[in-house]
Amino acid sequence: MKRRLAQLPLHTGKAPPWLFRRMTKLAAAVTMAIVDEFGPQEMLRRLSDPWWFQAFGCVLGFDWHSSGVTTVTCGALKEAAKTHGDDLGIIVAGGKGGTSRKTPQEIGDAADRHAISGGDQLIYASRTSAKVDSAAVQDGFGIYHHAFFFTPDGMWCVVQQGMNEQSGWARRYHWLGEGVDDFVCEPHEAIQDLSETPSHRDTSRSAGHGERQLMLLNMVAEEAEDNRDASAALVRENPDWVLQEIVRCTEGPTLFAPQRHRVLDADVNVARLKKIIVSAHEHDPDGFETLLGIRGVGPAAVRSLSLLADIIFNAPPSRRDPATPRAAAIVQEPDGRRWPDYSYAHGGKDGTPFPVDRTTYDRNIDVLTYAVRKSRLGENDKFNALRRLGKLESGER
Repeated sequence: MKRRLAQLPLHTGKAPPWLFRRMTKLAAAVTMAIVDEFGPQEMLRRLSDPWWFQAFGCVLGFDWHSSGVTTVTCGALKEAAKTHGDDLGIIVAGGKGGTSRKTPQEIGDAADRHAISGGDQLIYASRTSAKVDSAAVQDGFGIYHHAFFFTPDGMWCVVQQGMNEQSGWARRYHWLGEGVDDFVCEPHEAIQDLSETPSHRDTSRSAGHGERQLMLLNMVAEEAEDNRDASAALVRENPDWVLQEIVRCTEGPTLFAPQRHRVLDADVNVARLKKIIVSAHEHDPDGFETLLGIRGVGPAAVRSLSLLADIIFNAPPSRRDPATPRAAAIVQEPDGRRWPDYSYAHGGKDGTPFPVDRTTYDRNIDVLTYAVRKSRLGENDKFNALRRLGKLESGER
């Protein structure tokens, strides 16, 4: 049963330096244990699972309401990669804000170090996944964090996050390379909603979602295939004719208009849009994925072309929230477990469910690190003990 969506309340607060140092050590130990036991691809699969990712963050010292789970957990993994290098078993690139824009260079540098033949494909996966969630998926969340995890064998996953400033909600997008058959048709492994609690944000959840739904455009929905094809076909037409149609179609009420009837110049920068469409026309894109990859093609161009595709070719876009599966089924964890339980391992940085127990935290880092080291030397007693403990916890014998 595929786990697709979770909605999490958040509150503010930063991880203190003493906790982040421990998070880095424990993240490294857990990652190396999983890689040794199940292989690096399994670690990528788990990072692409929002339930497991949230549990991982809780074990590292966040409670289930904590803001920063995504950025700090990914940051701890990146710091662990710097410390342990090849021993970690996976490679980490990207991060928050300006750091995310360095991701292609970091991937390229790592590809050179590890002699990865598919370095260009990895850079393409990073750039395209970021472009999809910032331009093709217009759900009201601006992407500000992009983390790219990969292996020397060319396997990869993405964890990136966006924020809706009006509603106070955040949304985390999970991608897994092995599950991406088409970058522009249902490519996500999972999407997770996160929100601030009412005590930190007065905007109601319903108001936030209502505003987002008004402007929502989901170009990677399966049912938007005709609209994607028609959007790319439009760019291959004469740019002057396309721009004339945009002006004509935006003179009255439109699918993407604000509450007022007429789309004003402030809503569409016609001069910039013309430049983008002419540039896209010169590239002669053979499909929507190629169109999306053209420099300068962002949300405004995608939205305008989608509108025209609907009007001219009767190819409607999708306004389905990408966090909602087409069957509209929100799947729960089948065995009833919940990631909040994992905060009880070491406590939460904000004192929930109790302050971080530094003594227990440090002891567990030592035990797990020692177990990984001994296992790599062929001495598996500690790992076998952990396996037995896991079976007892799950009720197995």
